Amino acid sequence: MSDILSTVAFDADGFMVDANAWTPEIAAAIAAREGITLTDRHMVVINYARATWKATGDAPTLRNITKNTDVGTKELYELFPGGPGKLAAKVAGLKKPTGCI
Repeated sequence: MSDILSTVAFDADGFMVDANAWTPEIAAAIAAREGITLTDRHMVVINYARATWKATGDAPTLRNITKNTDVGTKELYELFPGGPGKLAAKVAGLKKPTGCI
């Protein structure tokens, strides 16, 4: 699965350079690299993040995700441990969110 990542350009922080090159297969490979096995709940967040990016050009904030999906803050941290906004954006193939540590 990680062979697919060799076909994608990443920046120094591990975020995809071209969000339009993203596929669900690439998402699974990025998630695996980060120690995550994707579930349907992860995909709720990822699909929302990508839809927001397509509409606004930016990854959504954590508040935006929890307000506009049925994924609460606690679950978000369980799905994407350590830094859910940054990690969700990374798996969704988006650039590093502004304001994320």
